[in-house]
Amino acid sequence: MATKLFGFSKESEDFNYDFIGEGEYLADPILPVDGKFILPKLGFDYNALEPNIDAQTMEIHYSKHHQGYVNNLNKAIEGKALAKYSLEKICSLADNKDMATRNNAGGHFNHTFFWEIIKPGGAKEPNGALASAIVRDFGSFDKFKEVFQDAAGKRFGSGWAWLVKGANGKLYVYSSPNQDNPLMSTLGYKGVPIIGIDVWEHAYYLKYTNKRGDYVKNFWNIVNWDVAEKNYSKK
Repeated sequence: MATKLFGFSKESEDFNYDFIGEGEYLADPILPVDGKFILPKLGFDYNALEPNIDAQTMEIHYSKHHQGYVNNLNKAIEGKALAKYSLEKICSLADNKDMATRNNAGGHFNHTFFWEIIKPGGAKEPNGALASAIVRDFGSFDKFKEVFQDAAGKRFGSGWAWLVKGANGKLYVYSSPNQDNPLMSTLGYKGVPIIGIDVWEHAYYLKYTNKRGDYVKNFWNIVNWDVAEKNYSKK
């Protein structure tokens, strides 16, 4: 398998490959406008996440890297039926035959998702149903953090680490390579992403150089647990 589930002995049998269906689990699916996807508005200033993420990194990450994924996705789907689909559906249909679409659809979805689950002065811990589920499935919030940081730290090269809700309602942590995400069947596991962290070097290297672990630890200072709770509540 390209991915590893952390914290559990059971693996793919707990996941329903069709759990996401066509991928449109979000209340507001990410849709193209006249066949073109656009860069979403950022909900905070570039410097708002300091000292956890510096302004220069945020500006480059958003206006260069994310915009690049949007531009290249539009080129990849131009003139195809995919140009009428939501971004979530395109991700759910991703395969090894069209890597340009897979990589850039993943890049657009992942970054859009990432901007939504971080915010200035995020709460230190979740509460409500998500907090209870984390304790149920990991033993404690601290243990969950340890497992998540392990997944993010051990992802070789570029990729992401995710907290995901499986079809059975359980929470899992795993990492994905490149711009793959939990909506894609290419990973072997599908689920609803609750939170995720970008561990590509462009996400942290200007500030943290090779200290990825410090970047991941500081991620907890900016998690938007209100959005994570809403993600967890999605069916």
